[in-house]
Amino acid sequence: MIKLLALDMDGTLLDQDKKLLPETLVDLDKARAAGVLPVICTGRPLSGVLPYLKELGWQGKEGYVIINNGATIYSTKDLSIHSWSGLSQEELVLLDQIAQESTAQLTVFDEQDYLVVGEEPSELVIMDAGLVFTKPKRVELKQLLESQAKIFQAMYLDEKEALDRFEAEYGPQLAKHFEVVRSQEYIYECLPKGTNKATGLSYLAQDLGFGNDQVMAIGDANNDLEMLAYAGWSVAMGNANEAVKKIAKFQTGPHTENGVGQAIREILLPANQA
Repeated sequence: MIKLLALDMDGTLLDQDKKLLPETLVDLDKARAAGVLPVICTGRPLSGVLPYLKELGWQGKEGYVIINNGATIYSTKDLSIHSWSGLSQEELVLLDQIAQESTAQLTVFDEQDYLVVGEEPSELVIMDAGLVFTKPKRVELKQLLESQAKIFQAMYLDEKEALDRFEAEYGPQLAKHFEVVRSQEYIYECLPKGTNKATGLSYLAQDLGFGNDQVMAIGDANNDLEMLAYAGWSVAMGNANEAVKKIAKFQTGPHTENGVGQAIREILLPANQA
């Protein structure tokens, strides 16, 4: 019986305009009524999730949200940190050294802010921060290290062609020290080694007493691959890339047509009634 439903956001739960479809809300309520706990599992920081938690009606209720590609789990009841993994000061120094050698801008997330290390935010960074409902703040590396803030995730941002060159030159080195993923054509993410959506999801499932055979995960992109491989019930969106479709056991409709709701109605609910 499926007990936990892990949902990617961009390209999965949200439509092409980054909005929740009304029919998706109805289907999520059906899942809850069937005893299933829906959990957002996203690469977004907390600022990029909060408005949706409010719209879903989940904020203030018992539940969890997995953010920063699995690095952080928050309680939706009081927005306290349930668990987290972060980057060390030595790792931050290495990330900054590579940024100094390239044209990519280094950004990091702490509990509150979207931070740009050492430089004034580029238009690309400002645009990306706007997508998660915040504004980037400039911080010097020395100031960041002295603050001893919890840093959950780092990202390099640059135009596609420049980031292609960045990935070719620095990707192998970064992969030795971090979990890396090219989540979007202009974003190259670095997470604490051993951290991804699957590690966050499996930690939460075990904490709640669920096995992976009681977990359904739905996603569309490369940063969903580990989560889909972990879940006993893995669903690729109709708009998912080929790697996701290949690894998933099921496929649903696209995010423009309430693919999440379709998966709930056609896969989850029948499975729980069998």
